[in-house]
Amino acid sequence: MRTVDVSYKLQTLREAVAYGKIRLSKECIKKIKDKELPKGDCIEASKLAGLYGAKNTPMLLPFCHPIGFDHVQIEVSIGDGFIEVTAKVRGIARTGYEMEALTAVSVALLNIYDMCKGFDSNMVIEQIKLISKKGGKSQYFETLEGIKVAVITVSDRASRSIYEDKSGKLAVEKLKELSADVVLYKVVPDEREEIQKAIKEAISKNAQIIVTSGGTGLGPKDITPEVISEMALKEVKGFGEAMRILGSQYTPKALVSRASGYILPGGIVVLVLPGSKGAVKDYLELLGGLLKHALDMAKGKGH
Repeated sequence: MRTVDVSYKLQTLREAVAYGKIRLSKECIKKIKDKELPKGDCIEASKLAGLYGAKNTPMLLPFCHPIGFDHVQIEVSIGDGFIEVTAKVRGIARTGYEMEALTAVSVALLNIYDMCKGFDSNMVIEQIKLISKKGGKSQYFETLEGIKVAVITVSDRASRSIYEDKSGKLAVEKLKELSADVVLYKVVPDEREEIQKAIKEAISKNAQIIVTSGGTGLGPKDITPEVISEMALKEVKGFGEAMRILGSQYTPKALVSRASGYILPGGIVVLVLPGSKGAVKDYLELLGGLLKHALDMAKGKGH
């Protein structure tokens, strides 16, 4: 039993809006409007209860991450025989706020029920639902369905079968999870001509995205970024920056990595990753869903 791992995600602005309704008798509605309930002002108390609900969501739901938020807004409106509650939760985090918004609405409605139960035994709570969510994976990430990709591992020892290439195979697996069509998987030594040859082979197989693994360190044989940059039209600096920002949260040693992204002639996107399995896993989970957008931009489809 475990929570979902969100450690590989960057913090982004997120927002969720939830809605719910409770039906009450007209007599009870009148008491609420006239503030005649023994427990006090039902509307203001329910707003406060909704705020408490949002704050305590991870204490109530065991698999919700305890995340901070920057803004909560609870709106309570009285209709003809019903009360509606809307909750908006907003902040910068690694995961979204839909459960906080839904819990806020639920607790606010339960508070209305609690304050009115002595006057209306037929109340019905209904229509608790998520209205919208913004930010994060659901808004920005896309699959690679229908897109041909290639994976090239750059390693002297793996190319000589001294050890098994695990990072490249993991890259293939992660790209397939994104529904990509992997048309080439190849292991080459840390040699300029071999790397160039593998890139050209990937292009000949109509790969639109190429992912390399290895050769991004500071050693004398770590030349993958240089080889790719010589073939490229431009560098996607944000990819490298994002990888180093995320990686440095695990270990400061990530700051010496030269992982990056490039655009080759024809709008081909190349993602240059470090050679470790952990880096390939984390960075493809971080950036894999953005590769389609990068490809569209590289081919002139705009933002």
